[in-house]
Amino acid sequence: MQLEILTPSRSVFSGEIKLIRVPGSNGSFEIMNNHAAIISALTDGEVKVETESGEILRYKTSGGVVEAKNNHIVVLAESIENHMNVS
Repeated sequence: MQLEILTPSRSVFSGEIKLIRVPGSNGSFEIMNNHAAIISALTDGEVKVETESGEILRYKTSGGVVEAKNNHIVVLAESIENHMNVS
């Protein structure tokens, strides 16, 4: 799957991933390969990404929107406060 994470001021991430977990407005949920098309509001919380190589990336966001369609995911975040790599 192709993921793009964008804020109003910059591109934060662009690349191939295995899965993403986002803080949806009705609770956190994961998007995996061949997920049904979805658009959801995001709340303050953590976005967790597992890349194709197995690297885990964590981003703290303050709301936004996620759209997934045809294995292409776009996260439009109001802001990304920090970024941590976790093994």
